[in-house]
Amino acid sequence: MLLDSLRVDVADFEARTGWSVQPQGLCQGDVCLPLPADAVDNGMLDVRAVAERAGMPLVADEGRAVWALGPATAATGRALSSAVAPELELPDIRTGERFRLSSLRGQKVLLLAWASW
Repeated sequence: MLLDSLRVDVADFEARTGWSVQPQGLCQGDVCLPLPADAVDNGMLDVRAVAERAGMPLVADEGRAVWALGPATAATGRALSSAVAPELELPDIRTGERFRLSSLRGQKVLLLAWASW
């Protein structure tokens, strides 16, 4: 979920994530995660509080006032340990030489995967 503010409309958050804000907390299906009492104010949701409780990665480019909120991990136990991609080494299709993803560290990278099946 891309954001331009760390306070979002509850209805918008619910529509974009599949989670609902209930009196018992942030809920999806049978899973409910308690939220701090001040996480919801005047129909607006504090995304930092939600990210912390739900284990949602929150990545910021504060200079451009843009944030990205990732999927919840608290309920599944699956989590990224950081926003750093693991090392990946593949042959360069042009030269055949080995290419390491880490050689692009500090740059924005788009990984595109394709399979024929």
